[in-house]
Amino acid sequence: MSRAPEFINLSDAAARAVAGAHSRHAALIEDAFDVLVETPGGGVSLTGDSKGRAQAKKAVQAIAERADQGLDIAESDVRVAIGNARSGGAGPGALPVGRRGQVAPKTKMQAEYLQALAKNELVFGLGPAGTGKTFLAVAHGAGLLLRGEVDRLIVSRPAVEAGERLGFLPGDLTEKVDPYMAPVWEALTDILGAEQLRRRREKGEIEVAPIAFLRGRTLAHAFIIVDEAQNATRLQMKMVLTRLGEGARMVVTGDPTQIDLVNIRDSGLAHAVGLLEGVKGIGVTRFTAEDVVRHPLVERIVRAYDAEAAKAGQSQSGTAV
Repeated sequence: MSRAPEFINLSDAAARAVAGAHSRHAALIEDAFDVLVETPGGGVSLTGDSKGRAQAKKAVQAIAERADQGLDIAESDVRVAIGNARSGGAGPGALPVGRRGQVAPKTKMQAEYLQALAKNELVFGLGPAGTGKTFLAVAHGAGLLLRGEVDRLIVSRPAVEAGERLGFLPGDLTEKVDPYMAPVWEALTDILGAEQLRRRREKGEIEVAPIAFLRGRTLAHAFIIVDEAQNATRLQMKMVLTRLGEGARMVVTGDPTQIDLVNIRDSGLAHAVGLLEGVKGIGVTRFTAEDVVRHPLVERIVRAYDAEAAKAGQSQSGTAV
C-alpha cells in the first residue's frame, strides 16, 4: 500500500494543537496509527499506509476542530480523538456555556449524556471517576441558569463522613458543607469564573445543601444536581427525587461500585435506577472505563478494579450451592 505523504491544511492554532508541546501530541498519533506526523507550516503532513493515514486524519481533524473552537487541547483530548478515530465514533458537539465559551464532550457517551440532559426532566449519570459525569452536569446546569431557563442551580451531596452531625461543625451551612462539595465548586469556578460564582451564590441563584436539608422543600424552576448519590440511602433518594417542583429538572450522578455507607445494600442509587429506568421523562447514561478522560493511568486503574470485581462475581457464582 502507498506510504505517500498526505497534507492537511489547518490553521496555525490547530496545527500547534496537533503537534502539542514538545511534539507530544504528534507522538501519540504516530504511535497509535504507525504514521509520521510533521507540521511543515500551514497544516499537518501524514506519512504511512492508507489505513493508518485515514484514521490519523480523523484524529487530526477532530483535534483541529476543537482547537479552532478556542478549546484547550490536553493529552486526554488527543487520546479520545485517537479512540474515536479507531472506533469510528462520531465527534460530539459542544455545549455553549459560561466564560469557557464552550464545553465539549470528549466521548460518544458524554455526548449522549448531554443529549439525555437536554431531553429529560430527570437523568441518572452512572460510572467511574474521571468520566466527566459531574462536570458536564454542572456545565449543563450553569448554561440553563445563564440563559434564564431556570432561576436557581441547587447542588446537593451526601456528607457521609459527617452523617447527621453537621450541626456540630463550626460556621454556617455553606461553611459546613463546602468541604464535601469541593469537586462541584471547582467545576463551577472553571465554568463561570470565581467572581460570577461568588455573585450568584450571594444572590441565592446558586445554592448548596446536603441531602438531609432538602426535606420538606419543593424545588421549583431549578436545576438540581445530586452528586455522589451512591452514598444516599434509599429513603434519602426517594425524598430528594420527590422534591421536584414546577419547571425543575434534576441530574443524579454517582458510581454504584464506590459506596461508603456502612450497609452498602442501603444505597439508593442502583435501587432508584432499577425502579425508574424506562419511565417517561427519565434518562439513564452509563459510563465505562473507556469514557475516563483524566490521566490515562486512571482508565487502566478502573479496568483493573472492574476485572477484579468480575472475577469475584464469577467465583461466587461458581461456588454457589
